[in-house]
Formats: sequence, structure tokens, C-alpha cells
Amino acid sequence: MTSEVWESLVGQPEAARRLSAAVSSPVHAYLFVGPRGVGKRQAAQIFAGELLADTDPDKASRHRRLAQQLTHADIVVFAPSGNNLRLGSRSDPGEIPAIISEATRSPTEGTRKVVIVEDFQSADAPASSALLKLVEEPPETTIFVLLASDVPPHQATIESRCLRVDFLAVSAGAIAEVLVSEELIDTEGAQLVAAAANGSVERARLLVLDERLAFRRDGWWSIPDRLNGSGAAVAEVVEELRGLIDDASAVKVAQHQRELEELNQREEQLGTRGSGRRTLETRQRRELRQFRTEELRFGFATLAARYREMVVAELGGDVALEAVNHLNHSTDALIRNPNEALLLQALLLKLSPLD
Repeated sequence: MTSEVWESLVGQPEAARRLSAAVSSPVHAYLFVGPRGVGKRQAAQIFAGELLADTDPDKASRHRRLAQQLTHADIVVFAPSGNNLRLGSRSDPGEIPAIISEATRSPTEGTRKVVIVEDFQSADAPASSALLKLVEEPPETTIFVLLASDVPPHQATIESRCLRVDFLAVSAGAIAEVLVSEELIDTEGAQLVAAAANGSVERARLLVLDERLAFRRDGWWSIPDRLNGSGAAVAEVVEELRGLIDDASAVKVAQHQRELEELNQREEQLGTRGSGRRTLETRQRRELRQFRTEELRFGFATLAARYREMVVAELGGDVALEAVNHLNHSTDALIRNPNEALLLQALLLKLSPLD
């Protein structure tokens, strides 16, 4: 069964192989590193379920099921409530004190507890330092799984205390193949969705439900034709782009609503204690912010492709090359969670009108 549960992790054969082999004799801390949406959280849930199933084979299916639902008493997930994991203060404690407190408690059911920390790269130097000692020497029953999109310099020491597992962006071709094999969409539609997925199978599976994806792509593609050097034109385009992003978010909001309905059903059957409602609501807020960021990333990539096409056709000259550079800088800025409207305004004001 161990090998079968990893088959759902798309495009990460090496990570699946390493983690599957580690289940019977795990180390104290793992660091999963890779872009958003490529399967790090899914892998963490599978890994946590396998770790608990390994020590209690008679109830293995239950451990795996609860791990996938993130409702297992011995699997605890932490994520930033805002943009960063915070140490906080006595009057306003952040997530780090809660992580430390939970990690030092004994397991509730068995002999292992798994502490999953999402967006670990967002922890600043003080927050990272506060966790270092515990990650180095956690209780024998605790296993850390830290998820990060990258490793900033101030986390190099923590990285050295973990077993690092890298997750790669999944190619558009591989994503399209998965979508077709799962009978979610036809081949032509799969290519459009895969190109908009930013290397994320998770995002791709959501976008297949989005009937207006092509409309939004065309909206971004048409921007160079609409800019005339005036602030009024930029303001109009920015307003429309933010409307497109709101439109795109509808599929994510619908997914979140389904998750809440499933949670309500479980609470009706089993009660609210340990249901994970707070964790779910925190995750959903974070996911919605991230989804909007990924939609910006998709838009910038679409716009850059338009300008590159112009360069190849020798139509845009230096204007098109400069536009690609501005788009690259704006894409890099997304990691800092900038104000959406201000980022778009600053970018479009830098894009010169076409001759």
C-alpha cells in the first residue's frame, strides 16, 4: 500500500521515492522546498499518514484517511495568519510560540506526532532562531515537516538540520497529460489550462472548472494595444485587470465553500472538538491571497509572451524588450506580497505605447 498512496503525487517521482523510503526510519525534521502548488502540502499529508500508519498497521487506513482530511489528532498544521510566520510578543503572540508548545507535547493516539509548518520561508530571522533549538533536538516522538518555496539566508542553519527534499515545477506537458488522463478536459483545453497553471497541478485542476480562462488570457494579451501613455488609460486597464482577478477567484471561493460544507457535515456527525475549523479557515484565507498572486503571475507571463512575440516578429523593438524586463521585475516583486493595485499601476506606467 505504501507505494500506491504516492501515485497521486504528480510529477515528483524523486521526492515520492525518498519519502516512501524514509517512512520506516525517519529523521527528526524534513524541509520540502519548491514553488507553490507543486505538491509539497499533498506530499506532507501523505508522508504524515504513512508515518503514523507505520507504527499502527492495524489502523493504517484510518491514519491515512484522517491525514488526507487534516483531522488527525497527531498531525498538526501551522501556517501564517498574515504574510509571515511571527514570533510576536507577550501581548500579541505569533505562530512560533504555538508551534513550540505543540511540538513539545506528547502524541495523543500513538508514538509519533507530525508538525507541518507551511510557508516556512516567511519566518524572519528572530522567528527562525526561536525554532532552531527545537528543530535541532525535538522530542523523540515529534517529526517536523517544514514547507518552503525557497530558503532565505537566515534559515541556512535550520536547513542544515533538516533533510531537504526538493519539489520541481511540473512541466506544462505533464500537467496537460494528467488533466486528459483524469478526463477533466479535452486535449486542446488542457493545453490552455496547463499554460496558465504556473507549473502547479493543483492550480490546473481548479482552472479546468473556469469557463472564463480564455477570456482573461485575451484580456492580458490585449493590454499593449490599449496603452497610450496616459494615466487615465492605465487606471482603466488596472480596474479591468483587478476585475478579471476577482472573476478568476470565483473558482477558489467555490472550492472553499465545498470544503466548509464537508466540514459542517463532519461536525454534525462527530462534533466540533478537533474538527480543524480554525486551521481550515486560516488556510483558506492564505490560499485566496496566493491564488490572486498566481493569477497575477499568469497575467504577467501572458503579457511577456505577447511582447516576446513582437520581438521575434521585429515589431516592437526596444519598447518590447524593455517591457519584458519590467514584467520580469514585477514578477519577482510578487514574493514580497505587494499591494495589487499599486503594483499594476507602477508596471503599466512603465510600459511605453507601441508605435
